[in-house]
Amino acid sequence: MKYGYWIVGAAVMLCSIAASQAADIKIGFVDVERIRRESAPAERASKQLEKEFAPRAQELQRREAEIKSTQSGLERDAMTMSESDRRAREQELARLSIDFQRLQREYREDLNLRRNQELASLFERADRVIKKIANAEKYDLILQEAVYRSPRIDITDKVLKALAESN
Repeated sequence: MKYGYWIVGAAVMLCSIAASQAADIKIGFVDVERIRRESAPAERASKQLEKEFAPRAQELQRREAEIKSTQSGLERDAMTMSESDRRAREQELARLSIDFQRLQREYREDLNLRRNQELASLFERADRVIKKIANAEKYDLILQEAVYRSPRIDITDKVLKALAESN
């Protein structure tokens, strides 16, 4: 019996120690999606990518218009064309479509690769800023993903401001 009281007493004491230590822990949260969408470096990177890939996007639009024009011309003139001319135009249309699909796929792959490079650079900078904030404000833990978070621990605005100022 005396042994049971001793165990209960020790458990109560351990719980009170753990609770008092937990009260000293400072936790923060950073919304990575907001950093990706709203940060000044992300907006600059997005504009840079648009500028960098604009000529290729325009070329794709030009080729798509060419395909539509060729297709409508074929549909319009199909009844009056000879069989060999119609076949030649159909083959030309198929070749244009295949080239367009290849260029479109290459464009998407290159754009995704560059976007991923820019995002990696952005998140490296954000991590440095987060660590600086954590050290300056004595955070014990900063999370970037959570099922639930209280707005009072969200430090995303501080990170966004620091990223804007670091340029």
